[in-house]
Amino acid sequence: MTFSIGIVGAGQFSGQFATLFQAHPGVNDVYVTDLLPERAEQLASAQGLAGTFPSYQAMLESEDVDAVAIFTQRWTHGPLVLQGLGAGKHVYSAVPMAISTEEIAAIIDAVKATGLTYMMGETSEYNPATVHARNQIAEGAFGRLFYAEGDYVHDMDLGFYEAYQYSGGENWKATASYPPLLYPTHAVGGVLGAWRTHAVSVSAIGVVDDRGDGVFDKEVSQFGNDFSNATALFEVAGGGSFRTNEFRRVGYPSHIRESRFRFFGTEASMEQLATVALWQDKQGVKDISELLEPKPTMSPDDPSLQHIAPELRAAFTSGSAPVHDRARLPREFDNLHNGHEGSHHFLVDDFVTAVNTRTLPSVNAWVAARYTLPGIIAHESARQGGVRLEIPDFGDAPL
Repeated sequence: MTFSIGIVGAGQFSGQFATLFQAHPGVNDVYVTDLLPERAEQLASAQGLAGTFPSYQAMLESEDVDAVAIFTQRWTHGPLVLQGLGAGKHVYSAVPMAISTEEIAAIIDAVKATGLTYMMGETSEYNPATVHARNQIAEGAFGRLFYAEGDYVHDMDLGFYEAYQYSGGENWKATASYPPLLYPTHAVGGVLGAWRTHAVSVSAIGVVDDRGDGVFDKEVSQFGNDFSNATALFEVAGGGSFRTNEFRRVGYPSHIRESRFRFFGTEASMEQLATVALWQDKQGVKDISELLEPKPTMSPDDPSLQHIAPELRAAFTSGSAPVHDRARLPREFDNLHNGHEGSHHFLVDDFVTAVNTRTLPSVNAWVAARYTLPGIIAHESARQGGVRLEIPDFGDAPL
């Protein structure tokens, strides 16, 4: 079986995914639409896509499109996903799933009602550290896991100013103030992608920004947000806890590694830092850096990346690590670019396979809710000065 897909938003990452969807043997035609028609036309022309649509609504009304892949501004995903499902389309969505509990609940209800495939493209699901921790947990190597950490440490000075300017236009400062804890899935998903539990409560602290450049300024922010850094401590079901950091003002080489993880169990632990990863038990320490190191799939100077800030290009060029099981991927991907530490190939294949076989994808609606909702509640906790709040749970995906 094959299906056709429409790319929604011809921004910086959508072109990379358009290439992969077009190459996958489970997809026939790829279309694109963007609020700026010239961007859609340029992408379609550059990659030989099947065509463009003048609007998202026109794409949804077309019988030529079976699924949509949403790569728009992060706070727009919830409503666009609901529109897609309501129009009878399968939906792949960039992160986050949504920015409110109500939107998440509505998406889950829509997936239940329609039986359509929904998947959130959380890259940390296939971060090499998450993959290795997931494998070790499955083998019982940690003993009882009781604590973990997940950090999304990405400084604004290292490419984010340019990214927000590219996507936000003249009003970019209002959107560059997007609350860090409402973009939680790289950190939360990296922890829960290995540790198959869910968060039940949270206490979070936000750090008010003091740069004074109009970003993270409540008077400018369309979100009323002045937190540039935030830390959240979560309690998990079954006992234990994990902590996440969302930092946008930080002295850290996020162009080398922007997500990092630590796991602690009663028998062993694992720690990933900027340039080294370690496995530790009661006998000693083993360097596992090489096992988790992605191999580049393209040069950072590739002409296709000329519109990407140099500090962001690693997310477009990094390929698989030795820990990844590439045997399950289509051979058409073998010589194609990858990204986000080797996750792009796996995410595209997960969605295509789920649509064509009518099975649940890895980060289905219920998993996506568990990766996203903790951050939404954590942001509210930070706004209330760190008060501990309960996190609703929508349960496991149906069998």
